Amino acid sequence: MKALKIIVLPLLLLQGIASADVLTDIKPLQQRWAEINYQLDEDKREQAFAELLKQADAVVSNNADKAEAFIWRGIIASSYAGAKGGLGALSLTKQSKADLEQALSIAPQALQGSAYTSLGVLYYKVPGWPVGFGSDKKARQLLTKALEVNPQGIDPNYFYAEFLTEERDYKSAMRYLQLAKQAPARPDRPLADEGRKQEIAALEQKLQKKMK
Repeated sequence: MKALKIIVLPLLLLQGIASADVLTDIKPLQQRWAEINYQLDEDKREQAFAELLKQADAVVSNNADKAEAFIWRGIIASSYAGAKGGLGALSLTKQSKADLEQALSIAPQALQGSAYTSLGVLYYKVPGWPVGFGSDKKARQLLTKALEVNPQGIDPNYFYAEFLTEERDYKSAMRYLQLAKQAPARPDRPLADEGRKQEIAALEQKLQKKMK
């Protein structure tokens, strides 16, 4: 039994080091994504996301067994698609979908279930068949799963509120939006929190008009 403890402890330490490494590697991606998404002029975002996607490729290459790397490459590819727009963005949405599905296959609860949230958003923003793979049913399943993993998170609550707004379920949307407003701050991601709060405020105004 003592020998087993001696073997297991180094393995746990190595796992902790590996997790710390990938979190260190994705931090610049998170920071730059927030800068592009919330501070850069719209006409400059497409090129900036293209450059950031190349950086994400390198992070994935160095962390090919880590869900966190795939999650962030998927998020960046999705944001790049949004900035690019049109049919030319569909290949990027498919790349994002593949990355997020890969993350779920490795560690579904990585980054508090962020892969569920991001994949759910893709499913309700991408057109359905025959143009794309979009599906409101699948979006709902993924977004509610994200909330099971991270019920107090700002992102899963905001995006579920946005989805419900699109579904014209305004009362429920407002309930989840209030939860997003009350979400705990993320000390390591202040710019992302600030930008998301602005989006929450804008959606709240929209909902208030819809509910009159």
